[in-house]
Amino acid sequence: MLTRRNLLKGSAATGLALATGGLAAPAIAQGAKIKLGYVSPQTGPLAGFAESDAYNIKAFLASEAGKNFEVIVKDSQSNPNRAAEVAKSLIVDDEINLMLVGSTPENTNPVATTCEAEGIPVISTMAPWQPWFIGQQGNPGDPASWKPFKFAYHYFWGLEDIIAVYTAMWKQLETNGKVGGLFPNDADGNAWGDPKNGLKPGLEAAGFTLTDPGRYQNLSDDFTAQVNAFKAAYAEIVTGVVIPPDFTTFWNQARQQGFKPKAVTVAKAILFPQSVETLGAAGNNLSSEVWWSASHPFKSTLTGQSSAELAADFTAKTGRPWTQPIGFVHSLFEVAANVMGRVSDPEDAEAIAEAIAATDMTTVVGKVVWNGAGVPPFAAKNVCKTPLVGGQWRQKSDGSFDLVIVENGTAPEIPAAGKMEALS
Repeated sequence: MLTRRNLLKGSAATGLALATGGLAAPAIAQGAKIKLGYVSPQTGPLAGFAESDAYNIKAFLASEAGKNFEVIVKDSQSNPNRAAEVAKSLIVDDEINLMLVGSTPENTNPVATTCEAEGIPVISTMAPWQPWFIGQQGNPGDPASWKPFKFAYHYFWGLEDIIAVYTAMWKQLETNGKVGGLFPNDADGNAWGDPKNGLKPGLEAAGFTLTDPGRYQNLSDDFTAQVNAFKAAYAEIVTGVVIPPDFTTFWNQARQQGFKPKAVTVAKAILFPQSVETLGAAGNNLSSEVWWSASHPFKSTLTGQSSAELAADFTAKTGRPWTQPIGFVHSLFEVAANVMGRVSDPEDAEAIAEAIAATDMTTVVGKVVWNGAGVPPFAAKNVCKTPLVGGQWRQKSDGSFDLVIVENGTAPEIPAAGKMEALS
């Protein structure tokens, strides 16, 4: 197969050296800069994940490590097909050296799959590793057929971490252990709702039972079937992985129909303060996983900022509250600078892939090292896990919300600031 890697293989690039704080300096083509492609949902229902992109890219390019890079951003429009198309354009037309991508499997998977096919290294994050790794396999239903990737590397947490954090939060409350699941018909929803590899077995092992009324289409306007199923099952807990507009619809309809669970802990939908603020008082004590926060005890290798300083700087420069993707978008460029600082030829895709695999650094979101720790053997080469804790949104007197970490059992280095409270 003719790929850009085949065409470039063996080409020598010499000239300008990149200063990377003591790391080996790569040689790049005279007068040229290392090209990073970045595919992001700038528009559409996943746009909240991209809110900090401009801020983070500007900070990266202004840093010492970023001065010899060029970042080419493409909008996936929150559409998997579009994500694949722009990834191909970045590879073929823009001739990037390294691809970066994040923001749910709908964005990461088509980009990573395209890069793997084209022989271009890619680093991804902000998608649980199971839907990322398994979702890209030729036969996701046959574990015996799963194969590692040569060019695609991912760092984030997995469904096992979600299960541990969610169940630990729920055990802080008095409930009947009955859980209703909201799972859309997309890569995330199908992975989370999978009866064998999703949440169900882990929840049952922790003493909870899951009611799954089946897949629904994203951007649905009627969740009556789900509400009725949860009421019939006497569910006192709701979980799932839901895009923000769908959760707003569900939660408004649930309350209108008299469904009042004691805990609602969902991924994706309420990661962002704006999503919670639109709910007003109905957003108080909603809970979710927390992958990064201002209280995380890590620093940036690009700017030297602590997590708290990075969050405060974002707010000072944008006038908006910090959100979790800030840390992970920032970390993508930390890892990119570190990797490319250890490569002598930025057009040698195989050398870049080897450098990614050899990464061992602490970023603003924690340790990034592809050593297989905590990952099943089949995914150990390509997946690195980062810490996860649980948080709850608390409304303040001015109507805004604070995200309070209430569960840190799996990552005690990240301080908790409160206990889980039942919904009123």
